This record gives sequence, C-alpha cells and structure tokens, in this order.
Amino acid sequence: MHKHLYILGIRGVPAQHGGFETFAEKLCVYLVDKGWSVTVYCQEEGDGDLWESEWCGVRRIHIPIKRQGAAGTVIFDWRATCHALSQTGLFLTLGYNTAVFNVLQRIKGQTNVINMDGIEWRRDKWGVVAKAWFWLNERAGCWVGNHLVADHPKIKDHLATRVSADKITMIPYGGDHVEAADVGLLAAYGIEARQYSIIIARPEPENSFLEMVRAFSKTRRNHRLVVLGNFTPQSNPYHRSVMDAASDEVVFPGAIYEAAVVQALRFFCRFYLHGHRVGGTNPSLVEGLGAGCAVVAHDNHFNRWVAGPGARYFKDEADCASVFDHLLADDAAMFEMKAASLARFHERFTWPQVLGEYETLLTRWYPSK
Repeated sequence: MHKHLYILGIRGVPAQHGGFETFAEKLCVYLVDKGWSVTVYCQEEGDGDLWESEWCGVRRIHIPIKRQGAAGTVIFDWRATCHALSQTGLFLTLGYNTAVFNVLQRIKGQTNVINMDGIEWRRDKWGVVAKAWFWLNERAGCWVGNHLVADHPKIKDHLATRVSADKITMIPYGGDHVEAADVGLLAAYGIEARQYSIIIARPEPENSFLEMVRAFSKTRRNHRLVVLGNFTPQSNPYHRSVMDAASDEVVFPGAIYEAAVVQALRFFCRFYLHGHRVGGTNPSLVEGLGAGCAVVAHDNHFNRWVAGPGARYFKDEADCASVFDHLLADDAAMFEMKAASLARFHERFTWPQVLGEYETLLTRWYPSK
C-alpha cells in the first residue's frame, strides 16, 4: 500500500524558522526515501491563490497570506486545514496552537497524529488572552488527535492528565553529530576556541538570560560570554536589563542565521549555557549535545532528562555564579562534560533513532481505507 502523509502546523520546508521546521525537513526526506508520498503546507507572503512545487521529492502546497505575525499564522493554519479536508491519507500536525481547527478533520473522519510540543500556555511571555487561547487549544488537541506525540517524558506525564497514557507516544527531537567546524569563523567576533562560553536562545525571561549574564558578570572572568539573540533594548525593557547587567566581557553579536557560523560558535565554546525553564526536549539543547558541548543548564526536570547526569545545573543566579567560579578554569571537568554530552546524544537523540520511531508510529496509524 502506497502511503501518503500530509504535514500541517509549520511554515514549510526547507527549514527556516526553527526546531519544528528542521524536524519536518528531516522527516520528509527520510520518508520519501522510504517510499512515502509527503505533502507539506507552506506559508508565503502575499495574496492570491495557492500553488504547488516540489522539493527533494516532497510536494509543497504554498498558501499566500497577507497578514503578518501571529494573526497571519492563524489564517494560514485555517486555510491549510480547509485544504487538507479534501485530501486522503494520514495527517501529522506539528504543534497544537490552532488545534480547534483540527476538529473539522475529526468530523471528516481523517486520521491525525498531533505532536503536542511544549506547555505553551505556561510561558511567561504570553498575556492572559494568549495563555487562554493556548490552554484551550491544548485541550482541543488532546481531544481531536487520534494519537499524540510528546517530545519528553514529562510532557507525556502532563498530557496523561488530559487523556489516557495509551494515546501518547514519547519521541524526542533529534540532532546531528557535529564532528568539525570552521574555527576561522570565530575571528569576526574577536574570540578564540575554548576562550568563550555561549548562550543561544530567544532572549526571554523564561530562558534565564538575566540570571546567567548577571552571574557571569559578577567578577572578572578573563573569559568571554557570547550571547546570541535578537536584542532590541530600545523597545524591550527585558532586553535592556540584560544588556545593562553585562560586563565588558559579554559579547552581543545579535541574531545569527548562517548555519556554519552558529555551528562553529557552538562547537568551539568552552561551555554551552541553557537557561530554559519551560518546555520539553529543546532542539537547541539537543544540538549542543550533538556538538559535544559541555552543558551548563537550568536545573529542572526537562533539562535534566535531556542533558543527563554529565551536565552541570544551576537553580538561580547565585548558583550559576558558583558554577562559573568552579568550572571556568577546570579543563578536566570540561572534557569530562563534553564526553558525557556525546554519550547522551548517541544514547537517545540521533536522527536515525528519532525518524525510525516516527515511521513506526505513522505506519501503525495509517488508515486502512
């Protein structure tokens, strides 16, 4: 039986917007190579009718949207869902942010597997209305999805308070094993291999930027801290507070989108700092493990499961400062942590493992008619 998969919930492939798109790109290519037909809905700027194209054997349905931002994404999801109602096969929805639309697929009798992502309504950055919207859609996704995917054991535990655990399969995100990078790319930022540590994340309060920058800046380190991210201190008070707290040893190069540069910055860092307090298996943390980074992470059950016992953890600003005090000059500890990261990566987060588990799940849920 020839199998058809339709992917909803992302902006499209190839990846340009983050973890879900990267995963979708990997999954599409993997399944096409296994003989599946794969269709992905892609959001485009503009107006007019949808059109189709092909990329690496993947059918892409492009939907032009005039609106920008979150409103545009909601409109795109609505149009993609409406188009999907006329298609036949299996559906994979990545994220539950507009799961109320997937009610139509359930009514139509289509089989839809939903990756429930993180606990979006708990994030500090959202206001009351947005949190209510995400909470409602999480409930809707649990109800209308024929089966759910959780990217972390604790996310599965959370979803199991909504539905039976038998309806949920835990499959984490994957990453690439990075064995080399171009050290020459560091020169543009005035840094040298192992002489800096790095933060790569969205600069939001829930990602502990202020605590980590303050902890690093408490004393002279003779070391650099590179903080990647799109900072707009003129309009964002939190960004301004982070930058005001930074010593002259902290570098803010802005947001960097060149994959080779980000890879080099990650690969050659002394420590990779991960301050995320909310979420499941974070793609950037998995990428850090795959690059063999020595990981220093916020101490919570999400990060501890992903990074494992070989990482170092901090609970607050003072705890983070203590980690810097004890680890920055300890080469033996750094190399031990790097080896532990690679071991944890190969144990659970390689793409062959993750994609194979998805294919098994999707095959099990493929409709018989």
